[in-house]
Amino acid sequence: MDKSKFDAVFSIISATLVERIATELNLSDKEAIIELYSSHLYEFLEQEETKLWQYSTEKLLEMFLEERNNGNIRFPQV
Repeated sequence: MDKSKFDAVFSIISATLVERIATELNLSDKEAIIELYSSHLYEFLEQEETKLWQYSTEKLLEMFLEERNNGNIRFPQV
């Protein structure tokens, strides 16, 4: 995927994931953004070649919460 397409998809995924984090953890949008941006999951999500952007928001939220609670990210087996 070329960079401009990825950037468009990435911004939508990030915004949706922030909303889900805010709802799940009862945080403000700003707090949810800080939580997401400081995660290792976000570092991987930023990289198009990891293909994490292909996962559903629910799966990304599950991965985010696992990292937040356990300090580990478990990547789904495909």
